[in-house]
Amino acid sequence: MKPTLLVLVYLSDEHRALVSEQFDMIYAPNEGLGADRSNGAAQIAARGNEIRVVLTNGTNGLLPQEIAALPKVELICTVGVGFENVAIDAASARGIPVCNAAGTNDDAVADHAMAILLAAVRRIPFLNSGVRTGLWRDDIPRPPHVSGRKMGIFGLGAIGRKVAKRAQGFDMEIGYHSRNRKDESGFRWFDDIVSLAQWCDFLVIAAPGGKATYHIVNAQVLDALGPQGVVVNVARGTLVDTNAVADALRDKRIWAAALDVYEGEPTPPAPLLEFENAVLTPHIGGISPQAIHASVVRFLQNADAHFSGKPLLTRVN
Repeated sequence: MKPTLLVLVYLSDEHRALVSEQFDMIYAPNEGLGADRSNGAAQIAARGNEIRVVLTNGTNGLLPQEIAALPKVELICTVGVGFENVAIDAASARGIPVCNAAGTNDDAVADHAMAILLAAVRRIPFLNSGVRTGLWRDDIPRPPHVSGRKMGIFGLGAIGRKVAKRAQGFDMEIGYHSRNRKDESGFRWFDDIVSLAQWCDFLVIAAPGGKATYHIVNAQVLDALGPQGVVVNVARGTLVDTNAVADALRDKRIWAAALDVYEGEPTPPAPLLEFENAVLTPHIGGISPQAIHASVVRFLQNADAHFSGKPLLTRVN
């Protein structure tokens, strides 16, 4: 008899079929924390006593009261790297392992970080729309180049390192700040994010979300970044103060912002919509066909390891 799995995130038909080979799957995707959680809540209420595994993501998470309503749950996994809204303490208190899909979308996120940085610095969205209305290069200031400048990375984990590798292809000097100093990287270490922002031209945010990093990019950091600086966020929207970014763009205290994530997702960040130098994408950095497939496979690998009594690949608690 297959173990019962509750899926709280969207899966394609192909991946639902793949997962169903190993599980009796209850497919009830939610729309995110604080949004419509009725799908999952209804299934937990109806079949909570059967569910042994939950597949969610960092945005949806799994709340303490949801874990409490799942007496037989023995494994919680997320697609993607994030797990910020999974009640880790509640899971750990019951001895329930929590796994993410670390290592499956690093390349996609790093590619996207560079893409939106290039778009912001070279003003690609503005130029693309301008050509359609007759814009020619002699009518506008020349956009600066990217190569040979300084990139600061907040959070030198797997994604931060991949971003740094790509930046080195543009002959950039790399500096970073993270929870742990990583001298083996060969990059320049900064004691705090303000000094990092003051040093660099481009500040890339690649650190975990949560209370410790809430609005870590604030007016002070943006002022340190300066009028030629660009802030790039491919982590979580909560790390960047949206209103502070809008004020900095309005006052020309930074050059541009490039955000794949923002506060209040999926609602567009209203304070930023008036600015052509705010490049915005809908939290798609880690979403490629290859990355999604790898993430689902990683979940199945962790589940197989769990039920076989083997060490889990990417346990986070």
